[in-house]
Amino acid sequence: MIFLTVVVLFTILVIRLANMQLINEDFYVQKIRATTTYTVSTATERGQIYDVKGRLLAKNKSQKILTFTRSNTMTAEYLKDMANQLAQIVTLTETKVSKRDKIDYYLATKEHFDKVVDSLAHDEKYDKFNNSLSSWEIYQNAVAAVSDQAIDFDEETLKKVAIFSQMNGTATFDTSRLIVGDLTEQQQQTLSDNAATLLGITVTDGWDREDSTSGLAPLLGRISSEKMGLPTEDAAAYLKKGYSMNDRVGISYLEKQYESVLQGKHQSKTITVNKNGKVIDEQITSKGSRGDNIKLTIDSDFQEEVESILRRYYEPEVASGSASYSDGIYAVAMNPQTGAILSMAGLSHQKDSGKIETNALGTINEVFTPGSIVKGATLTAGWQNGVLAGNETLIDMPIVFAGDSTSIKSWFTNGSMPITATQALEYSSNTYMVQLALRMMGQNYTYNMPLTEAGYKETMEKLRKANAEYGMGTSTGIDLPNVPEGFTPRNYTVSNTLTEAFGQFDNYNTLQLAQYAATVSNNGNRMAAHLVEGIYGARDDNNLGELIKGADIKSLNQVNITPDQMAIIRQGFYDVVNSNSSLATGSDMRGRHTVISGKTGTAETFTKDNNGLTISTVNLNLVAYDQDNQIAVGIMYPNSSNYLSKIHQYIARDIIDLYVSQYAQ
Repeated sequence: MIFLTVVVLFTILVIRLANMQLINEDFYVQKIRATTTYTVSTATERGQIYDVKGRLLAKNKSQKILTFTRSNTMTAEYLKDMANQLAQIVTLTETKVSKRDKIDYYLATKEHFDKVVDSLAHDEKYDKFNNSLSSWEIYQNAVAAVSDQAIDFDEETLKKVAIFSQMNGTATFDTSRLIVGDLTEQQQQTLSDNAATLLGITVTDGWDREDSTSGLAPLLGRISSEKMGLPTEDAAAYLKKGYSMNDRVGISYLEKQYESVLQGKHQSKTITVNKNGKVIDEQITSKGSRGDNIKLTIDSDFQEEVESILRRYYEPEVASGSASYSDGIYAVAMNPQTGAILSMAGLSHQKDSGKIETNALGTINEVFTPGSIVKGATLTAGWQNGVLAGNETLIDMPIVFAGDSTSIKSWFTNGSMPITATQALEYSSNTYMVQLALRMMGQNYTYNMPLTEAGYKETMEKLRKANAEYGMGTSTGIDLPNVPEGFTPRNYTVSNTLTEAFGQFDNYNTLQLAQYAATVSNNGNRMAAHLVEGIYGARDDNNLGELIKGADIKSLNQVNITPDQMAIIRQGFYDVVNSNSSLATGSDMRGRHTVISGKTGTAETFTKDNNGLTISTVNLNLVAYDQDNQIAVGIMYPNSSNYLSKIHQYIARDIIDLYVSQYAQ
């Protein structure tokens, strides 16, 4: 029986050998000669950002950097030894590491790892069939078992951990930049002298973004560090595009919006290794190229002068106490014909300390009640819904509802006064606008009438629709990610609908006000706002290359009223500034170098003082434009204690005069 069994087994062996050598010889030869191919992608230098005159705003600075390329044979213990050696040579600017970084560093020593694994419970190493768990599962259990005492490292060891964690996080055959301090010539020489024991370590030419001193710096945005790499929320999408996890990418504003332009084309190469881990071939499949540049629509000189104008008028307001409760002041200027942004400037005010800082982002991120500037849009809603006939005359008078002891008035209301639509803009009549809202609700105003809720929601939507046609409460089309579209509450009352008609409910940002002004200036054609004038090729001398693609000049919509109706709004805006009437509200913004038209807005607001007491304040806002359709501005000055202040008018006047006299083409 035993002999028969041996014969059978021997026969099977012979058949198996025959199968390998004769039938499937090629398959097994291929297995012996098996290789593995890696594809490695390396980022190139990022493109730069320039102002409209070609001056650098976001600039790269060249410097010597330390890089590490990980081979497929490097163990964690090998990396730890190399990190310990590097820590004695280079200077570390920070030693911030995670608990997991410290544990990985500790377990990289085989003796430590074996000791921790030996201490694990049986079910932390074997499954219920007594088969060994995967190496990954055992390692995770070992990580959980490391005591805090074992990783209570001193500062010198933390430096080693910081270097190790960067090297350990580098994928096989990838090259990453090690974040260390600036390399001195002596350090570079020492690294070169120790090259034999520092495999994969190279001193090479690299780049960093220089910190911009421009007031536009926040709008330019930021890029991630190599340590941070791809943002978690965007990583999957970037990896599909060929990025590596440690690539530096734009994480905010223009750097993020134009990431695909600025990033450039990655260098790609394939590395082939045999079954013993030896590299047998390396081929560059794509050379890669530096990122393209972008040029903004903003002249940095004009931007600085607008910031100076804001300071010149706002700082005395703070000093006098008129701006004690104010959040800041903001101004946006744009080209009505193209939507090009000419300036986005702001000042933030810390109420506790009185400190004033530049805050360009406040022009889009801060929203406030606009006040009477919206009245041109309210007239638009009246015409669109058939409740206003041309330049119709209505009576400005106190609006009184049955059972309500209060009344709605205009600032100048004194009895009854017939006014036209243009005069309603010129004098800034609240009651004219409320009567239009009531008509849209199907309730023609009579003294002491009962106010019902009939149609108030539909009317709110009609008012908001008209506002949106001018850019308020909707996207301006600006080429920035995640820009707020204002604050338009979903829950409101019939009273809110009435106050919406004169700008006392929804909140907008300064950019939206500027687009409103630009749309009126441009005869109702609303152009998409944009910050980038064009995309340009890269040059080695830091100058702009050839134009690749100009900005998309895009009309978002034409306001849905007749030319005659738009002319009524434009006449009203002109009269606000240039009328000789004592009731005109904007005569303080008359231009020296051009004829200015516009609309003022005063919104009644409230804030809290340091003791938590409610303080009455006003938002002083404004929209304006020049006579030649070259510049439109929006100004927001929230929570002023001085409702008689005219600085918003002076600021608009000075910005428009400055642009027309010195910067207009």
